Amino acid sequence: MQILILTMIMLFIDVETPVTVAHDGAQIGTEQTTIVAADALANDTLINPEEVHFRNMRMLTNGGDNAEAYWSFDNKKLIFQANVDKWNTSCDQIFVYEFGVTDAISNTPAMLSTGKGRTTCSYFMPGNDRIIYASTHHNNPDCPPVPEPRADHKYVWPVYADYDLFVADLDGNIVAQLTDEPGYDAEATVSPKGDKIVFTSTRTGDLELFTMDIDGSNVRQVTDQLGYDGGAFFSPDGTKLLFRSSRPTTDEEIKEYTDLLAIGLVQPTEMELYTCNVDGSDLKKITNLGNANWAPFYHPSGEKILFSSNHQSERGFPFNLYMINTDGSGLEQITYDKVFASFPMFSYDGKQLVFASNRNNGGTRSTNLFLVDWVD
Repeated sequence: MQILILTMIMLFIDVETPVTVAHDGAQIGTEQTTIVAADALANDTLINPEEVHFRNMRMLTNGGDNAEAYWSFDNKKLIFQANVDKWNTSCDQIFVYEFGVTDAISNTPAMLSTGKGRTTCSYFMPGNDRIIYASTHHNNPDCPPVPEPRADHKYVWPVYADYDLFVADLDGNIVAQLTDEPGYDAEATVSPKGDKIVFTSTRTGDLELFTMDIDGSNVRQVTDQLGYDGGAFFSPDGTKLLFRSSRPTTDEEIKEYTDLLAIGLVQPTEMELYTCNVDGSDLKKITNLGNANWAPFYHPSGEKILFSSNHQSERGFPFNLYMINTDGSGLEQITYDKVFASFPMFSYDGKQLVFASNRNNGGTRSTNLFLVDWVD
């Protein structure tokens, strides 16, 4: 889960070769299937033959940048971030999708953010009537600038110091501001137990994980090693955290990381997955695959992890979903996208999966949300 939703997807770019790519990162000229009818409720023609865990795939959006969709606790809604021209957005904003009510293909779904600044990483709070998300609107109503292409062609993410965490109701009214520290506070998710929030912050000078109680109190630091720790989720029983990290080790890597962070940038092309207890103890590195392994989420059993990776890619893409045991064994490829698949989240009953993908976009650069029944 990260930041700038689909700016993230530009990890597709070959970092050694400049490529013109949209926010969602789909390549120009990428082969895609023909877009199906918008009202298709179940369509296995959207599923590739190798995707044996999928049944009854439904396309929820069609056009623009749509990703980081996460379930309400009652499995009746999704909260997601999007930047879609026809929805009158200038940069990422937060929208809600209610099953049986919302048609995000023909109509504009309800926006729950303010429409000002840039937002990221929304998540439902307990009770399903409030959400948490990060936003820059309180410091500047304009969209913050994205980094200019670098002369060395290396890909970087901006770490906006204006991000803070807000709670809003389903009418879009902000009811609380949970952080007010200098620097970046974002990437918040909520424990299935409904008692804690995990988020990423630069308040100590590095990008570390923190937890807080559901009301914003009792802030505790979880990680303390140099590197970008982020995109964290709780295990189904709420006792563990799962996250991705880029942790520099050599003097050259450390200097590059700290120099970039000093100007509000990170380079996310080398990331691996880690787990730890909620208090930070029992830290374990789960993957050692190389390239970018990120957007992890626990399988409902708590014994497996679903995540996005380009570890088989030579030029930065494609990204596909993979599943692995929590001890790092049993790697299995789940999706067979030609360009991009990421941001998976299982429904709380474990029956369905939502994720973002470039499939079926008619050769455009759009990234859309897909819902599918999960088969173990």
